[in-house]
Amino acid sequence: MSRILPPLCRRCGRPESSGAYCAECWGMKSSLDSIRSVFIFDGIVRRAVHELKYRNVKAVSNCLAGFMSLYFQEYGLSGDMLVPVPLHEKRLRDRGYNQSQLLADELSGLLSVEVNTALLKRVRNTGPQARSASVHERKANMENTFVCDSGAVKDREIIVIDDVCTSGATLESCAAALKSAGAGHVLGFTLAREISNRS
Repeated sequence: MSRILPPLCRRCGRPESSGAYCAECWGMKSSLDSIRSVFIFDGIVRRAVHELKYRNVKAVSNCLAGFMSLYFQEYGLSGDMLVPVPLHEKRLRDRGYNQSQLLADELSGLLSVEVNTALLKRVRNTGPQARSASVHERKANMENTFVCDSGAVKDREIIVIDDVCTSGATLESCAAALKSAGAGHVLGFTLAREISNRS
């Protein structure tokens, strides 16, 4: 039997008792149709992400994608294509892999939804979002960071995959690039969500 799922803001995915839009998202213009995250970025989830992202423990991606798959199906999410948030080529060289692509690859096998790593390109090497002081700074930091030159997204439902959503600025920038190339619907889907004061 499915558990009773809590009401969430239709766009940002934060808890919202009305089940409609939260105060911040009401009337907001956004390229993202919605954001959904499985966990709060805290405790053991934070440790697991750090192991995956900074300590080369790539094997944990299978377990984490399993949780994402369960959430995806329980909430009735859908889409035509998984697109991991790309790293800048310099950061990819330094790390050796893209943790978001690892999650997307695992999730693809569990959901039978294709992964496309060629649609989005990161053209600016931005600093880590978690170090930005405010939501406004994060959004400014991410403007025009991604481009999508492919017509393969036209009228399609795209699921952008990332490990952690901090302010939503990275996902928003990805969605803007995808929508400019003709995507019909863009869902941001992450393993975890940072919950902090919006300022």
